[in-house]
Amino acid sequence: MSKKQKYRIRNWSEYNKSLIKRGSLTLWFDERSITQWHQVEKTGKRGRTAKYADLAILCMLTLKFVFNLPFRATQGLVGSLIDLLELPIEVANYTTVCRRQRSLTVPLLKKKKHESLHAVFDSTGLKVFGEGEWKVRQHGSYYWMRQLQL
Repeated sequence: MSKKQKYRIRNWSEYNKSLIKRGSLTLWFDERSITQWHQVEKTGKRGRTAKYADLAILCMLTLKFVFNLPFRATQGLVGSLIDLLELPIEVANYTTVCRRQRSLTVPLLKKKKHESLHAVFDSTGLKVFGEGEWKVRQHGSYYWMRQLQL
């Protein structure tokens, strides 16, 4: 039976940078999704029209599942993001998100251990991409092939 090899870190500066990069978070909000955050069209059903569009609820549910947060903490996270980005929208109440999640499905992919996950919220809705698929759609296949060769 062979002994397990010990892994020794030789380049501490790169190791520290990689640990710092693990906590990196970048969020984008498309202009059209900001304008469509609140639902304005009537549904034709009885009762009051929903204040928030499905896009807003999906955004909050995705952040809830990605960060493994309870509903109240999700409301706080999205509220702080809206405040930091100075967006002209309101955050949905946690009870609204909890109630509306029954009618929506959050399309999250399972990610591998060392793979990035890209969640894109734009005016067409929520899209979840793995690293390669997102880069191909964003920059084209030539960019992705060039990155693989580096």
